Amino acid sequence: MTHAPPPPLSSPSAAVRLRLVSQPAQGHVAQRIDGAWWPRSPDLATELPRLLAGLPHAWGQVTSVLVDEAVWSPFPNRLLVANQVVRLRRTTTQHSPSTVCLLAPGRGRWDLMVVPPAATDAEAGRLMGSMATALDVSVGWGVAVR
Repeated sequence: MTHAPPPPLSSPSAAVRLRLVSQPAQGHVAQRIDGAWWPRSPDLATELPRLLAGLPHAWGQVTSVLVDEAVWSPFPNRLLVANQVVRLRRTTTQHSPSTVCLLAPGRGRWDLMVVPPAATDAEAGRLMGSMATALDVSVGWGVAVR
């Protein structure tokens, strides 16, 4: 098991680049997406603790994460984040765009689109905007930043 370093608390470069849908999608949605995450690097062991620290408290304790292993540098099967074991599971299924699935027992499941770390500000803005348009929630976005 790998121990994740705690995320820096106040550095602007440590802010989580995360946009969440403020309201759950209404009706049937073929691919449920709850937001978009723009990590700073392909190092999941470094990026995941920042993401988990920036999630809404109401989401509870995420204990399992499913990611597309092709997107990330090699990573362990388990990671200790804030004294909690988080199981990291891999998928080789090609998603377009790439997603990360967060599971919190008794609380729920959240799927986030992953913006490529190397994306420019303009590219990331377009990807996040196109996702909002596709989900018809362009006015329902909130920004979670820590």
